[in-house]
Amino acid sequence: MSTRRRRTPGRDGDVTRHEEELEVGRRLAPLGNVHVEKRVDAERVAQEVPRDVEHATMERVAVGEEDSGEIETLPDGSVSIPVLEEQLVVTKRTVVRERIVVRKEVATETERVEAELRREHVDVDVREE
Repeated sequence: MSTRRRRTPGRDGDVTRHEEELEVGRRLAPLGNVHVEKRVDAERVAQEVPRDVEHATMERVAVGEEDSGEIETLPDGSVSIPVLEEQLVVTKRTVVRERIVVRKEVATETERVEAELRREHVDVDVREE
């Protein structure tokens, strides 16, 4: 800090002493501009995706004496559906004619799935003056 002393004669021979002080201030000055631009790109993508498809098969099975004539679920998950018909006799009764076993099979197929994905990009342009 620089100090400069100055003597100024006053009244009645008095001397007044002055002293300078340093004052520092701040101000903002423009330095430049910043330009920000946002853009979105779209990109088409495809992906192979496995999916399960169920197919049913049918098997005709002869009827046994112990057949209940009811729909049954077999231990392997198959459904056994009886096919009934009426027989005319002295009295009318329902007789199980055959049983149909329906099983399903799972086949894995590949299917192409397409979608459009968007991605953002940011460009920054700094301009200094």
